[in-house]
Amino acid sequence: MTEKKQILKSASIITLVTMVSRTLGYVRDERITFLLGTSLAANSFVLAYRIPNLFRRLVGEGSMTSSFIPVFTKYMREKSPTELWEFANRLFWTLALLVAVITVLGMVFSPAVIHTFTASAGNSIAYEQAITLNRIIFPYLFFVALAALAMGILNCFNIFGLPASTSVFLNASIILFSIGAVWRYFKDPAVSLAVGVLVGGALQFLIQVPALVRKGMTFKFGLSFLHPGIRDVARLMLPRFFGIGIGQINFFIDTYFATAARMPAGSLAALYVADRVMELLLGGYAIAVATAILPMMSHQAAAKDFEALKKTLTFAVRIVAFITVPAAVGLVILREPIIRVLFQHGQFVAESTRLTARALLYYALGLPALASVKLVVPAFYSANDTKTPVIVATISLVMNIVLNVLFLEFFFKRVQNGGPALATAISCYFDFFALFLVFRLRYGALGTIQIFRSFGKIAMCSGIMGVACWFGAKYTEFTIHSRFFVQLVVFSAMISGATILYLAAAWLLRCHELEEVYGVALRQRPAAGEGFSGS
Repeated sequence: MTEKKQILKSASIITLVTMVSRTLGYVRDERITFLLGTSLAANSFVLAYRIPNLFRRLVGEGSMTSSFIPVFTKYMREKSPTELWEFANRLFWTLALLVAVITVLGMVFSPAVIHTFTASAGNSIAYEQAITLNRIIFPYLFFVALAALAMGILNCFNIFGLPASTSVFLNASIILFSIGAVWRYFKDPAVSLAVGVLVGGALQFLIQVPALVRKGMTFKFGLSFLHPGIRDVARLMLPRFFGIGIGQINFFIDTYFATAARMPAGSLAALYVADRVMELLLGGYAIAVATAILPMMSHQAAAKDFEALKKTLTFAVRIVAFITVPAAVGLVILREPIIRVLFQHGQFVAESTRLTARALLYYALGLPALASVKLVVPAFYSANDTKTPVIVATISLVMNIVLNVLFLEFFFKRVQNGGPALATAISCYFDFFALFLVFRLRYGALGTIQIFRSFGKIAMCSGIMGVACWFGAKYTEFTIHSRFFVQLVVFSAMISGATILYLAAAWLLRCHELEEVYGVALRQRPAAGEGFSGS
């Protein structure tokens, strides 16, 4: 119960902060689509923004952070404070040097970078504009990589709120630079938005510095590639670079195929907006739980307490499924009304809504798997198993490429611009089930029977909610010709009603996930016989 409470408490803090960030993130994306729609300029901005974000996830929030946390927690347990902070300082400056080199290369060779990430640049983006935007945004990588390291350090001290709030400043910066009084000082709104990304990236790192200093970080300059701690991080980082990195490369694959010549104009921007709607959900409770359990699983693995680690993983998978399965059902049924209400303003027109809704349909199908993968991969890494995720991720990557080719060449009339999203969804399901099965075979029972029982109840509750959503959308026709305020009221009422109906069904069917969340919140112990059963 103590571990469950710690997970839920940390996840709740992260969720609260993250939902504020996601709300601002929606405002940010609405401003971007309002100014750029799904035009060539929008595609150029999305491409320029995605490229450093890919490198950020590979170098910063991906392989480096997940490799750093287990080593840092080990230093916390076994080393003196002096040795702990010497390691942290040296890693900080070594990382800063490496990322600075990548940043400079990305700016200098921007034309080659843009060519690499596009299948048909002439038909899908404004090429020269994309180069300019890429050079403005690329230094963002430098700041957010350092911010990710700072986040990892603070999370190891069970400080989650401040690191989770960093994206608030990024979103606020982009919103500020999207306001007419600001962007009109630049040659076009896309350039202003790019500058907003850069400023926001710097703020993400700078706001964490005072907290690091209070904990003992001195930022004393020193480079070292031979420090034992840094070598341990590097040893773990290389396979994790391929493991987590291959997953992130799937976004590059999506970007590449979304810019194919036969894709409808605006496909890349539509894919971006659909992905942002997904992130709004993943960035709520799913990612919050994953962030909260990573340090806990690292501590459990360091203590060789694999039974506790398995229970932590199983609990997290069930809780995330309880959130993401109904969310996926709602997104599939209400995808077009959601996009229309949230984004159909300014340059984002009815055709933009149709393109985006199609991509969202296929992304939504993969939502539960996409969230669950973010839980099971850190479980392997916490147990110092880096080989298995790499092998599975490599197979998933090849599968994603093959599926993209099939959808583009043979099933294009059926899936159209949704092909990249569907390929990603299918690959994520393979990723999750393969990793879960291997973890189960290698480390023993994970309570699989209880997980399937929970999934069955969750699916039933989600089905009831989905039927209600379908009838609601059918008989209101979602006030398609009404003013925005009327659409917003009906939309909010339907979402609220669907949520209440789902929770009521979960209560009637005695879903343990609902009971556990409330039980932990009220400091109640589970009833006898509840908990994690083997299989």
